[in-house]
Amino acid sequence: MSEIFLNEEELMLQNTVREFSLSKIAPRASDFDQNEKFPSENFHDIATLGLLGLEISPKYGGSGGTARQQSIVVEQLARACAATSTIYIAHLSLCCRFISMYGSENQKKEILPGLVSGSKVGAFALTESVSGSDAAGMITTLKPQKNGFIINGSKTYITNAVEASTIIVMATIDPKLRSKGVNALIVDSKSPGITINPIHGKMGIRASSIAEIVFENVFVPKENLISNESNGFKNTMNVLNASRISIAAQCVGIAQSAYDAALDYTQNRKAFGQNLSEFQGIQWQLADIATEIEAARLLTLKAATLRDSKKPFIKEASMAKLFGSRIAVKSANTALQIHGGLGYISPTPVERYYRDAKITEIYEGSSEIQKLIIARNILSTEK
Repeated sequence: MSEIFLNEEELMLQNTVREFSLSKIAPRASDFDQNEKFPSENFHDIATLGLLGLEISPKYGGSGGTARQQSIVVEQLARACAATSTIYIAHLSLCCRFISMYGSENQKKEILPGLVSGSKVGAFALTESVSGSDAAGMITTLKPQKNGFIINGSKTYITNAVEASTIIVMATIDPKLRSKGVNALIVDSKSPGITINPIHGKMGIRASSIAEIVFENVFVPKENLISNESNGFKNTMNVLNASRISIAAQCVGIAQSAYDAALDYTQNRKAFGQNLSEFQGIQWQLADIATEIEAARLLTLKAATLRDSKKPFIKEASMAKLFGSRIAVKSANTALQIHGGLGYISPTPVERYYRDAKITEIYEGSSEIQKLIIARNILSTEK
């Protein structure tokens, strides 16, 4: 974050997480990526630092905190390992946040302490093969039963599904009702009838697992209903809107790591008798990326500040995510181009930054969806 805009507590958090990420997470990133291995050590260490409890009340084991602080943490984690930051976001910004914002007192007391401590992993199951950007088009159903519900259907590309014990699942009472039929439930991943099918071969963020979750007559107790059809879709969108700020911070972290690698390389690599950094063409590329990263960081900080102030932030969150993802991809591409052939092979982290960056333009609302959200907000304001 731009240090001039951070208070003393935020600066301390930034420095602590940066040092931790560089010393603990960054050295492990390549191995986890190459082996598509869930970084359990990273998750444990993050929990030990108390970072899984940000924005969660101390009443439930959390550490409190703000959206600004969570953005600071995500950026620093993403600078070291984008996949680790994805796991963190899915666990905290989606699963834990949904329960914290909309769960009953009993649900919070029973579930949040385990998630906050890191003894359990959380997931958020919204996406289906037939309904990506069109979330209201889901066809996974729930039917009311005595003392609970029966879920049938499937979800796909669900982050943390393989490791999760607690899954927030969105299902509809009738697909024809679209958004008006959506409910949200807290589901135990060990419930009879659930099958987890891991998906391998991702282009980037390879250390974060994704999977298809199949539900065959899965019974969920009525006390696990967290949002019914009167507010299920709205609450889901509210959680996603807030989480979008974390994705924007992730974009900044990826962009910064790629830029740092490019800057270091240009100051040490010689060509035609001088360092690459002495060529004006290279200087201009570095100047553009540095400026755009700073702009993306400030957009993210603005969105987080608005959310902390309980002011409208949806437009700003989408702007931050749209611009941040664009810069993450641009920064990684520029870094790879500057490195040349060396950047194309795995001993250097640049090719990983390149692969990791692309997903930020796709998940948690593609860039096209962000443009729709921004346009709707600015047009409604103009009326």
